[in-house]
Amino acid sequence: MDHAAILALYDRDMREGAQPDGPDARVERTGGVVRQVSSDQGWNGVVWSDLDAAGADAAIAEQIAYFTALGREFEWKVYGHDLPVDLGKRLRAAGFTPLPEETLMIGEVADLTLDADPPEGIRLLPVTDRAGVDLVADVHEKAFGTDSSRLRHQLLARLTDDPDSVVAVVALAGDIPVSAARMEMVPGTRFAGLWGGGTLEEWRGRGIYRALVAHRARAAVDRGYRYLQVDALSTSRPVLERLGFQALTTTTPYVYVP
Repeated sequence: MDHAAILALYDRDMREGAQPDGPDARVERTGGVVRQVSSDQGWNGVVWSDLDAAGADAAIAEQIAYFTALGREFEWKVYGHDLPVDLGKRLRAAGFTPLPEETLMIGEVADLTLDADPPEGIRLLPVTDRAGVDLVADVHEKAFGTDSSRLRHQLLARLTDDPDSVVAVVALAGDIPVSAARMEMVPGTRFAGLWGGGTLEEWRGRGIYRALVAHRARAAVDRGYRYLQVDALSTSRPVLERLGFQALTTTTPYVYVP
């Protein structure tokens, strides 16, 4: 894989050319910034910036003023190759809080290991309705210890208004949901994004996450996508590497609360 070429393609298709991630969202381009604006239940933030040292602080202040006027908490996703090189430091100085650093990993589906089946006693249930969305949200609340009301709203909206843009799946042990994940697809691009992948603590280390990745990767192949993208935490990176994903850069979410 040509890392520089794939990263440039990812930046162009998924960040600079970002599309709204839901029916209640819109993408705006202003100056050197591309941002998504959504409802309180959606994701609000900056997905791309092309800034220099002279104009970065003014651009940051402009985004703070814009989202504050809307009463929105928002996120600025900073990638390891973004400029200026001290963008993260500038965001912290402006009042943003960094979340844990993740690794942007890309896999070319033709090169991935997709024969990872669920372990014995686990079956995968495709999510197509509100009941399935509730299972996904409940798993994520238990696995990550966070409120899932936003995920519940966004996933149900996508399944209702644009079901071809998302694949969601729950892993069941009997009738008990123990893991869940989703894949979001962007029409007109070569990338599909893997998100979630939360597994209850007592069920980790059994190959369930690996099976969920393989399940979604096969769905991406069926839909004609060439690359899979993951913002991976350190816990999932080794599994993804064994499946054939490669690390391209880092990404850190910076959150601003008005």
